[in-house]
Amino acid sequence: MARQWIATRWGGPEDWELVEREVAAPGPGEVTIRVRAAGVNPADYKHVSSPRPGLELPVAIGYEVAGVLSAVGPDTEIGSGAAAVGDAVVAFRIQGGYADEVTVPAKDVFAKPERIPDEEAANLLLAGTTAAQMLHTVGARAGETILVHGASGAVGVMILQQAGELGVHVVGTASEASFARVRRFGGVPVLYGDGLADRARAAAHGPIVAALDTVGTDEAIDVSLELVPDRSRIVTIVAAARADQEGFAAVFGAQPESQAYRDSVRASLLELAGSGRLQVPIARTYPLDEAPEALRFLAEGHPGGKIALLP
Repeated sequence: MARQWIATRWGGPEDWELVEREVAAPGPGEVTIRVRAAGVNPADYKHVSSPRPGLELPVAIGYEVAGVLSAVGPDTEIGSGAAAVGDAVVAFRIQGGYADEVTVPAKDVFAKPERIPDEEAANLLLAGTTAAQMLHTVGARAGETILVHGASGAVGVMILQQAGELGVHVVGTASEASFARVRRFGGVPVLYGDGLADRARAAAHGPIVAALDTVGTDEAIDVSLELVPDRSRIVTIVAAARADQEGFAAVFGAQPESQAYRDSVRASLLELAGSGRLQVPIARTYPLDEAPEALRFLAEGHPGGKIALLP
């Protein structure tokens, strides 16, 4: 038996239940992971806050974990190749990661680089693949300067680091309290609020050619439209209505093309993290049975890093 958090009705984490379930034995193309850390993301509660097409209750919560293989299905390899019981792994785009143990498709499981702690590994791929897709969508290239709204957040920090790998300069909006984090990961911080466009121009290495929005405020969108003449080089992960209205891109994990791209970069992001070139700041960890408290802390905003549940 294993404990697992599930949503039995639409609503917030306070409505979820921590239940005991039999863990299904893995069949061909599946593995079972004993979870050492589960990543905590806004999508975990947003996706079950109200009915969604194709999603039926009950819903097992959690999209990414780090752990150890406790069983491997017949004739099965994981996403990174051969695997055996006892191997340390990372899994992303799974269902039900808020658990002691979970059986998942083997294609979504990868060997965990030894140097990455479990709580960091469990928080790498959702934010990391989102950042990678945003940079890909705007076609960021070496020597260019881009604007990132929300540069100190989880996705923002991933954008900063991956932009640095590409040789792209980043001006990043943040609160003054978060300036040090933006600088730590290679960005030039600017304070959001009145006058943002002028401050961004002054901080930039030449013209700002693209804008990546992780916050969704009208200010973020208005400033992006003011500074970036080519709307094909503006992307948001939150302001879908403004994107439709203004003719720029909005990307979300549920889109088939987003899933395909994000899946394609999982191995390369793990390689970057394994070499120490991609870091995941951790703000706090919680026991598995305190998942609602962890999500309340996340929902308060500006946690200062990622959050992990430790079974």
